[in-house]
Amino acid sequence: MNPAAGPDAPLQSAFASLRDGERPVGAGVLVAERLVLTCAHVVNSALGRGRFEQSTPAGGDTVTLRLPHIAPARDLTARVLRELWVPPRAHAAGCVPVEPGRVPYHGDLAVLELTDAPPEGAEPAPFLQHSHAGEVIALWASGNPLPTVRAVPRVSAPPWIALDVLGGAQVTEGFSGGPLWDRERQAVVGLVAAVHRAPETAPPGAQPTTMYAISVPAIEAELPALPPSAVPTARRGVQQLLTALERVLKGREAVLACEQRLAARLGRPSAGPAADLDRLVGLAVGVRRGLPELLDLVRDYEPTAAAAPYDHPAHYGAREDWERLRRAARTVRPGEYLTTRQRRDLAGLLAHCTRTDPGTLLERVLPHAPELPAVTGLADAVDALEGFGPATAAPVPPLLQGVVRIAVEERAGGPYPAEDLDAWAERVAARSGVDEAAVSQFRADIEAAAAPAPPPGAGPRAATAPRVQVELLPTPTGRRFTYQIWTFADGHAHRLALVHDAEAGSEQVVDDIRRVLRTEVREDPETALVEYFLPAAWLGLDVDAWESPDSDEDGPFAPGLTRRVVVRTTERSRESYAGWKQRTAALPHAKRLVLDHRHTDRKVARAQLEIHRDAGTVIVCCAPHHHGTLLRQCVQAGVHTVLWHRADHGEHLAQDLLALVDGTDHTEVPEAVRLERAKAMAEPESAGHPGRKLSLLYDAPDHRPPQLAPDAWVLTQP
Repeated sequence: MNPAAGPDAPLQSAFASLRDGERPVGAGVLVAERLVLTCAHVVNSALGRGRFEQSTPAGGDTVTLRLPHIAPARDLTARVLRELWVPPRAHAAGCVPVEPGRVPYHGDLAVLELTDAPPEGAEPAPFLQHSHAGEVIALWASGNPLPTVRAVPRVSAPPWIALDVLGGAQVTEGFSGGPLWDRERQAVVGLVAAVHRAPETAPPGAQPTTMYAISVPAIEAELPALPPSAVPTARRGVQQLLTALERVLKGREAVLACEQRLAARLGRPSAGPAADLDRLVGLAVGVRRGLPELLDLVRDYEPTAAAAPYDHPAHYGAREDWERLRRAARTVRPGEYLTTRQRRDLAGLLAHCTRTDPGTLLERVLPHAPELPAVTGLADAVDALEGFGPATAAPVPPLLQGVVRIAVEERAGGPYPAEDLDAWAERVAARSGVDEAAVSQFRADIEAAAAPAPPPGAGPRAATAPRVQVELLPTPTGRRFTYQIWTFADGHAHRLALVHDAEAGSEQVVDDIRRVLRTEVREDPETALVEYFLPAAWLGLDVDAWESPDSDEDGPFAPGLTRRVVVRTTERSRESYAGWKQRTAALPHAKRLVLDHRHTDRKVARAQLEIHRDAGTVIVCCAPHHHGTLLRQCVQAGVHTVLWHRADHGEHLAQDLLALVDGTDHTEVPEAVRLERAKAMAEPESAGHPGRKLSLLYDAPDHRPPQLAPDAWVLTQP
């Protein structure tokens, strides 16, 4: 009997039921041809021992199990592998027994080896690290689908995942040892270990039943000798990977050698002389952490391709091929950066770190991420960072940034483990193709930022990317304003620099901005960004063209030419913020959208923005009297970058503005617009230069709205 094709077919092909006679006592999952992974307490129950018995079962003890979806009437016999027996223990270190009712605890893993080959149709299950938002299911020990439990991960509390059970389902001990199955990603994401039920007297609406599962990283850490698990079949990027490997591995001998070594590392049989590039890639993408292992092997076999080429122009082509290979690997497996050994070494060092808060670490490494995973331990935090690719202009990937930050914070407690973390980061960077100088510079920047404030008289530290933020409230005429000016620089809190509650004209606003720039902002090494915050109805104000009057000192001050000036809005709602998050997540592959004379009807504009929900940059190119309508539509849809010309429109202008942002990272758009304005001013005879009256609404991820005033800003906070 083979499982019917369906969303749970890979789970059913690997699901095992552990039995005490005819009674199922728990579950397990096939992880290799003859190896079944389960909980140690389930094995203890199957052998009639105490639930938390520590000693390894005797060599003659056997466990009976079935594969209920493959051969429901056939009993299989298995023995515990002594080297893969990890009984429950109260603490991460040592072997203190678990107190009854205490959760979470550590260990509680066992691997059984079948004495005979499994029935036809049995296949090891694919594994992936869990997702914090995806729904998962768990089967009862018998494998019967009726008592299936649905749950959603709530928090990762290493070594366990805590999940909220949906629909009021009853979770009993028979779920223990069973695989936690993610239907959407088609992978096992943990092993059910325990359950905590609300008391029967709990009031309606109380916390739902909590189910606990051992996470995949915890399984890998507790069972380092377990062969690498399979992963879901890769659908994206495999052809890119094949093409990139053909350029790096020169000749059949190189392919054969890499396939043989990779098979040995992954504990899989080699195809020998029959190996080819397809077999090599299939082997790498079919096993967890197989692609980082492949890259590590390729680097050793073809060191020229991965070596830093910057000193030798002849190496540029080889370096490009290596980078192409690394990008293809991230496309296939975006959540895998480290080899098994690298991950294990890092986990060992993190166990000695006591000064770094994991939540704060994620906030500092990923300040612009729409959502941050809930984590409680450093190992969990670096697992989350491993899944994030580097930003467009960031030479150091988030994982290495995190490790460097941990080392800087831990150094205050002594040289260990800080110095070993530094050495680990340098070694992994070198083997991953990350420039060593970039890692050193990043470490120096973090150390400088963490250094204590200079003593009185020593002068302030240089600020980075300072901002002047003007909260502007126009009067009904739109010619007079009240305003507040805030400063933000060098990671410090926002500071209110000036309040002007009497109505003033635009020249006074700009003059006060200049005063704040001179007295409150140290503009080294980067000139400040000026941000005008406006109600949505006033986004058409030409604030980017405002100037102060001439003076005897240095003439008029025009922020739009000498500073990056952008317009922002104070009216993002919960709905628009949800759209903002979606468009932010799509930035790496987002396309530009043009709204022109065909889209001036609000319904048409909204429909266009709904169709292109991944568009983060919009070009508005229509008659000026339609600008306000389209700008408000963009804000409502969550668009964070809108470029438009206040006077001109037409297809030629749309093409010019598209060319301006094409190939430009979103973080560089404000500077590109400033330079375009300056070019137009430098060519007074060119009346048609697109830089004249160019405007930019910019609420991009690196400029997430601050909480200037609680009532006005609370909805814009992630």
